Amino acid sequence: MSYDTELATGPNRSRKTRKPSAKGIVLIWILLIGAGGASAYVYSNHLKDAMVRQMDARIQAKTAELKADYSAQLSALNTEIATLQSKVQTFNELLEFTKDNTTNKTDNSNKLYTQLNEVKKQLAELQKKMDLLK
Repeated sequence: MSYDTELATGPNRSRKTRKPSAKGIVLIWILLIGAGGASAYVYSNHLKDAMVRQMDARIQAKTAELKADYSAQLSALNTEIATLQSKVQTFNELLEFTKDNTTNKTDNSNKLYTQLNEVKKQLAELQKKMDLLK
């Protein structure tokens, strides 16, 4: 009995001449697409973290700047208020003195009342500004 071996084995092809199978190509493409998607996801997370760190640093710097500016404005207003209060006190003392020393012939107290009212208005405005800053 003799068997025909040519049909069973078929022609011998080398690896170089053999065509890759469709399943292999699809599998390689799926792996490449998955690797690309995973890389994009990791990179986008990296960019997001970098932006968050950068924004946090900017916010911290801006907050420190605003805090320093606020403190400077508050101290300037405090000194202005102290100056105005001393002026008001001086005007009050002068007013009391002039009230005690006025005669019917001279009336300088109206001028002092006007000045005192102006100083009180300025003091009230500064107090409002200070309240707004707080």
